[in-house]
Amino acid sequence: MNKLFAPAIAIATGLLVLFGYFFPNDTLNGVRITIVQWAVILAGAAVLVGVSNLFFVHLKKIQNKEKGRVYSLFLIVSLLLSLVLGLLLGTNSSVMQGVFSAIILPVESSLLAIMSVTLIYAGIRLLGYRKDIMAMVFLAFALVAMLVAAPLPFFELPLMDDFIRPLVVGVLATSGARGILLGVALGTLLTGIRVLIGSDRPYGGK
Repeated sequence: MNKLFAPAIAIATGLLVLFGYFFPNDTLNGVRITIVQWAVILAGAAVLVGVSNLFFVHLKKIQNKEKGRVYSLFLIVSLLLSLVLGLLLGTNSSVMQGVFSAIILPVESSLLAIMSVTLIYAGIRLLGYRKDIMAMVFLAFALVAMLVAAPLPFFELPLMDDFIRPLVVGVLATSGARGILLGVALGTLLTGIRVLIGSDRPYGGK
């Protein structure tokens, strides 16, 4: 019974939301909006469960005096402090904006910097395993992208602002990002179709 009931609910829900977009009317729009709101609530609950699990995992590390418990303590204190400030002052308060500008934004910038260095390192390691044209193109483009994006305080390359930087940042990098987004969209669409026809059943626990 469960093998038929769960796919029927999933397929019916997906079709109602899909028909609400393609054949808009008051009834379908109301059903679609309600289902989407339920999905948002469930997603929020899933995030809350994930954060709670993260909290208790690091709390257990502190209780068991495991290696790296200092970082676990720092994470728990930061999590609780952010939660209390957000609940008391609101996310749009000047204090929360200051926390974002002084802590979260620099950390994200540091992660992006580490990712750039990691790409270069990965390209160099890649040349050690395979010395073909695509590996060389990857490493060369990563170096050019970093050179173009980084400020040059002491000198400026010829045609940098007029031709090279707009070409790399505005054309090549944007085209790659759009290609990735199109791939994600097509993959999501294909996954949704497979769920609608019952081919994939991620809700079945298998």
